[in-house]
Amino acid sequence: MARVFETNRELRFGDCDISGTAYFPSYLDILNGVNEEFWASIGYPWHHIIWKERWGTPTVHLSCDFSKPSFFGETLTFELGVLRVGRSSLKIRHRISCQGQVRWTSTQVLAASDLDKHISVAWPDAVFEELKGWETTEEDLGF
Repeated sequence: MARVFETNRELRFGDCDISGTAYFPSYLDILNGVNEEFWASIGYPWHHIIWKERWGTPTVHLSCDFSKPSFFGETLTFELGVLRVGRSSLKIRHRISCQGQVRWTSTQVLAASDLDKHISVAWPDAVFEELKGWETTEEDLGF
């Protein structure tokens, strides 16, 4: 059984263009907030790891496929599944839907990074173990 992190976001006026359609740069900002919420849910809030531990999780790869538009006022469901945990990277799959209808999907790779040296580093052991507990396959995710 795949572990999937799920959260909801309402599309606000500022997330949309003049026609009320979600604007894709806003989608990416919302996605970043979903990632931040995921990290907090597993015990590693960004404000702590960034300011106290001095490591972060920058995106090193991102691909998106948009299948249907979303509109101002709709509530989107974001699902996040961990596909691969490497020594210093993490591959995530996102599915974003509204009332069961898929609106867009994304694949993202994050890397552990030393924020002072600006280099890739290995995940701290406890973080690695926590992430491994979320690892699944695309087949098990179903998206």
